[in-house]
Amino acid sequence: MKAPRVRVIGGGLAGPEAALVAARSGAAVDLFEMRPVRTTPAHQTSDFGELVCSNSLKSESEGTAPWLLKQEMRRAGSPLLACADRTAVPAGHALAVDRIEFSRHIAAAVAAEPRITVHRAEVTTLDPEDGITVVASGPLTSSALSEEIARLTGSEHLAFYDSISPIVDAETIDMGRVYFAARWDKGTADYINCPFTREEYDRFLDALLAAEPAEAKAWEKLPYFESCLPIEELARRGRDTLRFGPMKPVGLRDPRTGKQPWAVVQLRSENLRADSYNLVGFQNHLKYGEQARILRMIPGLEQAKFLRWGQIHRNTYIHSPSVLTESLHLRAYPNVYFAGQISGVEGYTESIATGLLAGWYAGQAALGAPVAPAPRGTALGSLVHYITHAEGRSFQPANITFDLLEPLDEETRKRVRDKRERHRLQCDRALGAFDRWWAAEGSATPAGSPQ
Repeated sequence: MKAPRVRVIGGGLAGPEAALVAARSGAAVDLFEMRPVRTTPAHQTSDFGELVCSNSLKSESEGTAPWLLKQEMRRAGSPLLACADRTAVPAGHALAVDRIEFSRHIAAAVAAEPRITVHRAEVTTLDPEDGITVVASGPLTSSALSEEIARLTGSEHLAFYDSISPIVDAETIDMGRVYFAARWDKGTADYINCPFTREEYDRFLDALLAAEPAEAKAWEKLPYFESCLPIEELARRGRDTLRFGPMKPVGLRDPRTGKQPWAVVQLRSENLRADSYNLVGFQNHLKYGEQARILRMIPGLEQAKFLRWGQIHRNTYIHSPSVLTESLHLRAYPNVYFAGQISGVEGYTESIATGLLAGWYAGQAALGAPVAPAPRGTALGSLVHYITHAEGRSFQPANITFDLLEPLDEETRKRVRDKRERHRLQCDRALGAFDRWWAAEGSATPAGSPQ
């Protein structure tokens, strides 16, 4: 009997995850990626799973919301999270990956799956009557496909502008001016810290405020995603905004002086060779010449060679609360699923998570098997609950946080005052809910197990 087919559009994070999960559940998959036939303003390669911004999949500290989401994904056998685990680089309490090795492992997993056929071609049309489709085209969806999605959803696309952090050659960092440390000595000392005195910080800030943007002043009013603001935008909000944001020195005592610096820029390794580092939280949209001048004012980077400058790109997403169900398919067209950032989530892990769910739902639908969506009590279900139930007018993409999870009952909140203990209880409850759901839904054909 011919296997039912699922079409997956997008070779970023959610697409390969959805393709692998659907294929391993028994469906045949056509995976479409338009690169290199058609490029984007932000991608540098045509590789699967290219990480455009940072290389971090956020915290691995037990009891945090990102850790909880990843734990559920691991229990579901997430193929891409397994690739991330195998290509992890030292990053303190975070899960960060070697970008190149991460993409290579994803490509190898896709190539090893006989049910997946890869097509390097741009998809410009969606026919809801022609089989099952998972749209995971990402925040850089092409104009033609965006118009097609708008036609199907009947709703106006929303857009915000996102930025990319610079990357520096490790050999050009003046190691005599910097030090290795993790905040509060949590985890291993994997971050390079560039310490500022108050005078150095003031000079840096003045130069940043006077810097020429990459575009005309109209860019200053772009609808940035609030949790990924360019450093120059943060600087305009007050002289101490950066010191309480990406340049926060708290918990980063300089072991050479025993003192906490006035401000700090942290550098995180890009790969296992540690031959390049990204400037954590230093996304910007300044002209390259301005970046060269200002970023070399950072202590230790005076002679730095930058392998990539900061950039800005447009992120597109659908108005999920009005068009998506909790099974991640369109209300009007049950054969069309959405996953990744275009579905209204923000972040690498969240994109992979929705790819896992959409791939599972689409694969089961192709096989004619009934499926119950991830319950609200799980981190996976809470993430989807947000994008499908958020207040319409104020809807913005979201990362996983404890605010999205079901709150503890009032009696428990009164009894347990400690915030960490409350979070632990929420995590325990969510993992229990996940285990019960996955035992019923996924145990027969685990997402991460080859068929």
